[in-house]
Amino acid sequence: MPPESNYDHAPSNRWLSIVGIGEDGILGLGEGARGAVASARVVFGGKRHLELASTLISGNARTWPTPFDVAMADVVALRGQPVCVLASGDPFFFGVGATIAKIIEANEYVSFPAPSAFSLAASRLGWALQDVETVSLHGRPIDLIRPFLHPGRRVLALTSDSRGPTALAQMLCDMGFGGSRMTVLEALGGTHERIRSSEALDLRFTDINELNVVAIELCGSGRVLPLATGLDDALFEHDGQITKREIRAVTLSALAPRRGELLWDIGAGSGSIGIEWMLRHPSMRAIGIEADPVRAARARRNSESCGVPGYELVQGTAPGAFANLDAPDAIFIGGGGSDNRAFEAAAARLKPGGRLVANAVTLEMEAVLLAAQARLGGRLIRLQISRAEPVGSMQGWRAAMPVTQWTWQKAEEDR
Repeated sequence: MPPESNYDHAPSNRWLSIVGIGEDGILGLGEGARGAVASARVVFGGKRHLELASTLISGNARTWPTPFDVAMADVVALRGQPVCVLASGDPFFFGVGATIAKIIEANEYVSFPAPSAFSLAASRLGWALQDVETVSLHGRPIDLIRPFLHPGRRVLALTSDSRGPTALAQMLCDMGFGGSRMTVLEALGGTHERIRSSEALDLRFTDINELNVVAIELCGSGRVLPLATGLDDALFEHDGQITKREIRAVTLSALAPRRGELLWDIGAGSGSIGIEWMLRHPSMRAIGIEADPVRAARARRNSESCGVPGYELVQGTAPGAFANLDAPDAIFIGGGGSDNRAFEAAAARLKPGGRLVANAVTLEMEAVLLAAQARLGGRLIRLQISRAEPVGSMQGWRAAMPVTQWTWQKAEEDR
């Protein structure tokens, strides 16, 4: 402990301790973590965590409310008193620590992490954790694993419950990866630890522990979401109204995604632009705005099948649909419209320094872009794609409709 600390609960001026605890209970806790639990007047945690630490707890043990309060009101109300929060493994790796850090300053708490479920799983399997894809599906949609399913790769997935491994096996089979080897690691670190393996298509395990991690060694030639922009159009369900892959690749390049940013995808259609934006990094967000209910529903399905179920769809017409939406870092406007009011309203909501990319395939929309470029500057390009198609017994070039693209960055001085 730091020399300035007269340690009973936590270092001086830190009233809150966050203690990671594993299935081995108090045996796996260090001296500091043990002291934090024992000296706390109130200890918060899930029922299982409180039971694991019960012999150390001398204060009031309180289970989390249902539903879970992300504002942590009960914890905050005790500010200044010695309080302890119990969490699974590493509290700051998909854990409650990240929730606490949004509400309570770092100089008010101390954390005692334990090995995460991913660390324990990698150690049991002999996998180098830095070379493995990790994804938490605990309380989150199972579709989040889809972007990681590439042949020859290894994935560790933390599931929500005993049904998780079976659901993952079914997904792998549906996507053409039924030959993948799955290892289900249950209750790691505890007396009930168990490790079993099977190919996905043969997985028939019963009595799976609620606490489990699934290790997957991908094998097969199934549906893959490549890392490149401009995904094959066939990966999306659409009615023909889709930004084609070559144009989409150039459009994503112009939008210049940066980690943690929000995109407005206006006239979302199939959702392909917003979906590819989100596939660039897990921190990306996108809101699709689509007036047609059939297309909006289709875009939602595409977001799930492409592994970005967090893609938000707003069914409505611009600019009215912009109300109450977070200000975007980037905006994409599709090629068919010509509503100058929506265009102006979108540009006004764009954050300073943000990028706006608009594609035009109609003369009316092109006129809007030409006027905008004359007024605001920016870059205009014209894209023309031709594809080889059969002409009788031979082949010839068939030109797609040309696309005029305007790219504009809002001035930083508007901040």
